Order: sequence, then C-alpha cells, then structure tokens
Amino acid sequence: MRRREDLPWAAYGRRALILVLVLNAVQSASVGADGAYLTWRTAVALLCGAALLVRRLPWLVAPVSTTVATGAWGWPMLPLLLVALFDLAARRRPAWAVCCGVAVMVANSSSLEPDSLWRPQQYGSTLFLLLAVVGGLWVGSRHRLVGLLNSQVERLRVERELREEAARAAERSRVAAEMHDVLAHRLSLVALHSGVLATKSDALPEPVAERLALLRTTSTQALADLRDVLGALHTPDAAGTAPVLRDVRELVAQARQSQHVELDVEGRAEEAPAAHRLAVYRLVQEGLTNARKHAAGSPVHIRLDYRPPDTTVEVVNGPGTPAALAEPSGFGLVGLRERVSALGGELSAGPHGSDWRLAARIAHPAPDGQESSRT
Repeated sequence: MRRREDLPWAAYGRRALILVLVLNAVQSASVGADGAYLTWRTAVALLCGAALLVRRLPWLVAPVSTTVATGAWGWPMLPLLLVALFDLAARRRPAWAVCCGVAVMVANSSSLEPDSLWRPQQYGSTLFLLLAVVGGLWVGSRHRLVGLLNSQVERLRVERELREEAARAAERSRVAAEMHDVLAHRLSLVALHSGVLATKSDALPEPVAERLALLRTTSTQALADLRDVLGALHTPDAAGTAPVLRDVRELVAQARQSQHVELDVEGRAEEAPAAHRLAVYRLVQEGLTNARKHAAGSPVHIRLDYRPPDTTVEVVNGPGTPAALAEPSGFGLVGLRERVSALGGELSAGPHGSDWRLAARIAHPAPDGQESSRT
C-alpha cells in the first residue's frame, strides 16, 4: 500500500522535471534566435515534451522524436532524450535505448554547431547516455522486485488469514460436536428413564403417566432435532474415540510420564457447565503441549477453579529448551481464543516474568432466578 501511495508523487516529479527541461530547451532556442521564441526549435521542444508527458501515445513516439531532435540540435535536447532512454530501459527495452543513443551520436557527429554533442569533449555526452540507460535498468528492476515482494506479502497475508479462519471454523465445529455428544447423552438418559417409568403407568396416577409420556416424546423429538442440526459436524473417525467429558486428571497423569506437572484444583468439576469443562480440558492440553514443545524439561503448574462465579484456568511453565523434533507452531491458540470467546470468557497467553503463562476466565451463566429478576 505504501508503494501505491508513492506512485502519484513520482509521477508528479517526473512531469515537473520534463516541464523544466522543456523550458530550458525553449530558452536555449530563444537565445540562439536572438530572443525570438516562435521558432521551429521551440516547436520541436514542445512536441518532444508533449510526447514524454502523454502516456496514451505509442511507446516509440517519445524516443524517436527526442532522438531526431537531439541528433539535429544537440545539447539543448539531450536532457529530454535522457528521460526517454531512461523510460525505455525501465520498461525492459534496453536494446531500443542503446540503438537510440548510438543513432543520435552518429547523426550528430557531422554537426558543426556550438551545441554539438561532440563538443566540448568528444565523448562526454556518451557518458550521460550510458548513465540514463543503466539508471533506467536499475529503477525498473527495483520496481519489479518491490512489486513481486508486495505480491508475496499479500499472498502470505491472505494465506494466513485463510488458515486462521480454517482453524476457527474447525474449533467451532469441534465445540458443536462435543456439545452434541453431551446433550445427546443426557437427552438419551431422559428418554430412557422416562420410557422405563412409562411402562409402569398402570401403577401411577393418570396425570403422572401423561406427564411421563409427554416428557419421553419431547426428549425423543429434541434428540432427533439435535442430531439433525449438529450431526453433520461430527468427523467420521471421531465418533467412538473421544469420550463425552474427558477428565483433566487423566490428561495430567499421562503428561507426568514425560513432564513434571503440579495440579491444584479448587471446587468440583460438576459446579461448572459442561461447555466449561470441555474448554478446561482443551486449555490444559494446549498448555502441556506448548510446554513440551518449547520448554522441554521445565516444570508445569496447573491451577483450576470451578467455583462460581467464574471457571478459571492457569497453566504456567518455566523456561526450558525447545524439543529437538518439535513440530512447527500451529493455530492452537487461535482455536482456543475462539472457543473461550464463544463462551463469553477471556484468554491471555504470553510471557509472565521468566515463565510462560496461559490463562483463561469464563463466567458462569446466571441462574434462572437472577435472569428473570433482571428482565
């Protein structure tokens, strides 16, 4: 974006330079004509300047016109020719620029005027021609290189955004799938037990039996609706591998085989909603994975608090050496931040003194009584 903003200023500078060179050529023409401005040399200078300024003309008009004018006139038109040769070289036409330079030197070799390109030094003007061609080649190459780098940066930015969006979408799908498992399990239990009680409706009062039948029908319909809405989010190979609610203690016990892990738990897991417990498991899993990859051998301290009004998670590991065969960092934190934000919580991850700290706080939903009183 910065380069696009600089282009108009470069174009304005080029136009101003051409106007100054045209005025200089017109002034030289008037000096050679005893102060008269309406001469053929003035007209030639104006036409050459217009050919350099108007971009819609064929690209060969400006170099040919300035070459002919410089070959016939000499030094006063040389600056305009240098601009034309610079443009040719910058546009990847160095052969045409060299041909125009050779042609103007040959055409002006027989000129005996004071403005001849072979005076006062025989090959002085050749140096200017070479510098214009070399400068144009360098500027053109630089512009192409900058354009290529800008396109690569833009491509990498778009690629990263797509990968982050894919990570967010995958995490949202995973959350929906896990919630499907949790709700399906509980609704299945409601449907099962209400069905068992409904078989004994003869021994129950008629209103109770009707309520049980309604409860069983409603839970069955809710289970079918839930499966229709979220069932497509399940991956084919994850149906029988992931338990409904995984225990953090089992995860810590597995991690202790290769890491020194301390776990402090306050409150009971049942005090937090199921979605919070799933998020806690993923947060602890990500913290242990990061510690194993980036600080191998360092102790890890995990603190969990399920008590209202917030579910809090904190995973802190000390400094260590990265694992030799560690995989490159992915987008685990992106997915976790999306999960925690969806639950109305906040997540922070970064240096904490000499340690690394991953922390999250998720507020518990307000009880039904408080919600009704607020409304």
